[in-house]
Amino acid sequence: MKKVLIITLLTIATGFAWAQDEKSSENAETRGYAVAIGDEAPDFSITYLDGTKARLSSLRGKLVMLQFTASWCPVCRKEMPHIESEIWQRHKTDTNFVLVGIDLKEDAKKIKKFIKDTKVTYPLALDERGDIFALYTEKNAGVTRNILIAPNGKIIFMTRLYDPEEFAMLVQIIDSELININK
Repeated sequence: MKKVLIITLLTIATGFAWAQDEKSSENAETRGYAVAIGDEAPDFSITYLDGTKARLSSLRGKLVMLQFTASWCPVCRKEMPHIESEIWQRHKTDTNFVLVGIDLKEDAKKIKKFIKDTKVTYPLALDERGDIFALYTEKNAGVTRNILIAPNGKIIFMTRLYDPEEFAMLVQIIDSELININK
């Protein structure tokens, strides 16, 4: 009888732990995103620091990387030099590739200082109210996010925070996609 009770309690505990892991795994899968891989990327208008504007939908036919960032984010500052050297410097002359850093809730003056501090040369755009960020993330989600959008407008890869392995996958996917696009 004692053995049966122990096995029953272990089964219940294991089932509870599994259910908790599943719940955590669901939250970990979304990682604060309101969109998923395979979704059509929500369209928006961006304003670059020089005042020019563009719509995401006008970039159809190109591989687009959106990088959500902010000057107050230490992980963003850690990741940005990698984006600069491993992605931007390698692909900035490829007309089939667009990289846009989207700065969350900061004005042009702060962003210009941020660019100077981080020494990045890829374009940063304004999202002063966080409206663009809100199209892609759940409420109160954090920055340091990269979203890769295929030429057909579908999301094909997303990152959260700076994980060297995940970042290496992002680089590999960009390289592979551009090889295919440029054939």
